[in-house]
Amino acid sequence: MSTNDQASVVITGLGATTPLGGDVASTWSAMLAGTSGVRRLTQEWASSLPVQIAAPAAADPVEVVGRVQARRMDRCEQLAIVATREAWADAGAPGVDPFRLGVAVTSGIGGIGSTLTAYDALREKGWNRISPYTVPMLMPNGAAGWISIELGARAGAHAPVSACASSAEAIGYGIDMIRSGRADVVVAGGTEAAILALNIGAFAAMRAMSTRNDDPEHASRPFDKARDGFVLGEGAGILVLESLAHARARGARIYAVAAGAGYSSDAYHISHGLPDGSGVRYAIGSAIKDAGITPDQIVHINAHATSTPEGDPLEAIAIADALGAAASGCVVSATKSMTGHLLGGAGAIESVASVMALTDRVAPPTVNLDDVDDVVTIDVATKARSLTPRTDAPMAVLNNAFGFGGHNVTLAFTEYVPAEDA
Repeated sequence: MSTNDQASVVITGLGATTPLGGDVASTWSAMLAGTSGVRRLTQEWASSLPVQIAAPAAADPVEVVGRVQARRMDRCEQLAIVATREAWADAGAPGVDPFRLGVAVTSGIGGIGSTLTAYDALREKGWNRISPYTVPMLMPNGAAGWISIELGARAGAHAPVSACASSAEAIGYGIDMIRSGRADVVVAGGTEAAILALNIGAFAAMRAMSTRNDDPEHASRPFDKARDGFVLGEGAGILVLESLAHARARGARIYAVAAGAGYSSDAYHISHGLPDGSGVRYAIGSAIKDAGITPDQIVHINAHATSTPEGDPLEAIAIADALGAAASGCVVSATKSMTGHLLGGAGAIESVASVMALTDRVAPPTVNLDDVDDVVTIDVATKARSLTPRTDAPMAVLNNAFGFGGHNVTLAFTEYVPAEDA
């Protein structure tokens, strides 16, 4: 076993449940087809809100988790378990010492639905009618805890919370767990289930959401001049990260290399990014450096691009600046145009999409991009586009995720080339 094998981190399993499908295969095929998961909400509580559209998960997680266990879990935890079970099975349910198996799975908001339910019970019926499972249901680390229990993971269960960058940061943390020697396998990703009146109303009060209630499928429009805000989505994404040495020893199928991560904080405003994009640019540059790649290797970026007037051009400028001349050969996709914005789960879902793009050598489209913003000079795909190597080195893709509080995270994935690692 070489030191390089032990430090190198690869991806051996993927799991997802999203507005486009209940698993990776259905989600990915819907993405490539340009399918929108956004629809008009039919619940009575939505009728009085200025925003009446969202992108709910396509499959009911209770059907996978089971009703008995589901009663003890918030919906965001249920979604995380669904994606974890798929990813773990996809990885071949690796045999691993429990103290060498870790979890890094998080949520940006946690069990907000359970919090509101408990408050209603307290107000209307009294404290003794609150579910005894309320605290484990509402805490942001609940999904990590449930996953560690289900898999017997004892190397540590972590839940870094950084708003909409949370799950990308969790994946980065998982990479570090393996690199540092703390674990051989880490289940990493994120989840969110926040399609509720309080959240929609609060975001609407910030003027952050699209109000295209009569045209839900075309509401999320990253990089388009007519964008008017994001659309709220829900779901979960999970990656099984593994040291190359451990994966090789058991003959695992390897999707890609989790090559590196870059971080920065804007230290500027609680809900607005630095106007010059320097924080984003630094995170991208740091990921490139950490991964040991060059900008010319990067063939694709899954952008954070939420469809907000302020955020999209800022990111586009930062990408162009960070990649320099190499930006012209990089295909950018904004899959939130189809899934909506999964908040803390976004980075994980988009990491799954990034790995699939690298594996299948195809970038998904950005739908609803009819009139590109004048400041956007990067190459944004409006149809599924083939990806081809630009150099003799392995192809690389990036995934951007940014969050309120000034959090910026970029993840880098590269092709796994067995001959070069032998």
